[in-house]
Amino acid sequence: MRLSQCKPGQGGTITQVDGEGAVGQRLMEMGLIEGVSVKVIRVAPLGDPIEVEVQHYNLSLRKSEADRVEVDA
Repeated sequence: MRLSQCKPGQGGTITQVDGEGAVGQRLMEMGLIEGVSVKVIRVAPLGDPIEVEVQHYNLSLRKSEADRVEVDA
């Protein structure tokens, strides 16, 4: 399941980050790496951005960025 498909309160363990180009590298620098737990905190009314909790801090991602992160619920 992609992180962008998760509802508030859902989450899981990151299984894959599509790390192509600068965006993928930046996601991994922000702590979105395989094996880390992530949880969706809230989603904006129009679906963009998405606020997630990762490694005890909150991070806002665009929906296109959250599409690059695959989680195992």
